[in-house]
Amino acid sequence: MSHDTQQNVHSQLLTQISKTAPAVGLIATADNANWIAGEILHIHLQGHQVLVTPKSDVDLEAVEYARILGAEVIEPTGDWIHTTEPAERLRAFAREEGYPGLLYHSHETKRIDLQASCTALRASERFAVDAFTRPAVDQEPSVLVGIPAYNEAGSIASVVKSASEYADKVLVVDDGSDDDTAQIAEKAGAAVLEHQTNSGYGAALSSIFRQANRAEADHLVVLDADGQHDPDDIPELVRRQQESGADIVIGCRFGEEAETEMPVYRRFGLSVINFLTNLSLGVFRPWARVRDTQSGFRVYSQSAVETLAEDSSLGDKMDASVDILYHAHSNDYDIEEVPTTIDYDVEDHSSQNPVQHGVTLVWNILRTIERERPITMLGIPGLLCTLIGFGFGYQTVSDYVQSGTFPIELALTATSFSMIGVFATFTAIILHSLEVYRG
Repeated sequence: MSHDTQQNVHSQLLTQISKTAPAVGLIATADNANWIAGEILHIHLQGHQVLVTPKSDVDLEAVEYARILGAEVIEPTGDWIHTTEPAERLRAFAREEGYPGLLYHSHETKRIDLQASCTALRASERFAVDAFTRPAVDQEPSVLVGIPAYNEAGSIASVVKSASEYADKVLVVDDGSDDDTAQIAEKAGAAVLEHQTNSGYGAALSSIFRQANRAEADHLVVLDADGQHDPDDIPELVRRQQESGADIVIGCRFGEEAETEMPVYRRFGLSVINFLTNLSLGVFRPWARVRDTQSGFRVYSQSAVETLAEDSSLGDKMDASVDILYHAHSNDYDIEEVPTTIDYDVEDHSSQNPVQHGVTLVWNILRTIERERPITMLGIPGLLCTLIGFGFGYQTVSDYVQSGTFPIELALTATSFSMIGVFATFTAIILHSLEVYRG
């Protein structure tokens, strides 16, 4: 399950699950690791515990997934275990631990229907029954809220509680915080996944995408942990995704309907970043542009989550929010924007200096444009410089013919523009040829 050995990520999905609800029993095999992981997350989202046991005493990937995701793992050996049958082992453990019942779930191509299964368990008056399942198309759309957090102990509880009103489950990824962010988030009702070290916003988002993919959530809502985003806007963003079918819906701070009161310097900086980002994406038509490329308040479809979960480069190329837009552009994902309100009055709303971050981001975007769109970045400006140089050259010759005195300043200006223009144009042609050859 580890996505980056260098991160040394220790993941624990912590859920507040009561033993008053029946447990669900799964049997791990050598071929069902992905199914096990997905079902554990789905079942935990609905407040039930999962018991997992392998058929034999061997190391299985599915068993490792179960441990990391917070399921109870029952080893085939033990002083109190007197059977080699996995189902009986699960039953004995459930009784021993005080669960009111057990739902056997062995349909590896389907998802458990917990409501129907619990109803059948009560009606049977038995301790254990086979679980009912149903195709995914019959299920109600699920909403998972993912919150990347780093040293947000002061705000995380209120954000989790507010988001919980509009979500089936809230997942907080604690990115190596030095404070009690993880513990507070867990007490507030969130599932918590912890990174041992601070690995960055992109790494936290990657963990959220992977967990959402395993849970097969219909809608993944990502918002910040500092309280800037208004969870009351979640239903509107989800509704827009359901109606439009867009793969990504962005909570936009720009536009007439957005009520965000943004500092002037931040609005100017974001306008520059938005322009350059759209330019680097090759989006020139106003109606097709992304108005808020830096918004962290987004809703992702299941198909978008699936591909983003496999993208390990988020935050490596530049800012993770921009990397996701590049990912969406390369996969032809539809993007919608919904006006939203951002509160800039919250305390300690950013761990980064916004000016330093903005300058770094602009520089990275310019380098990306230069590398991937050299004609736009160098070719067109180079051609314009060349034409300006020719214009000054013509004026130089004209003045010399009329006055008989050679205008040194005009000649130097013409030469400078011409040399810069020719150099930039040929560089653009070479870079473009290399890009085409590489592609």
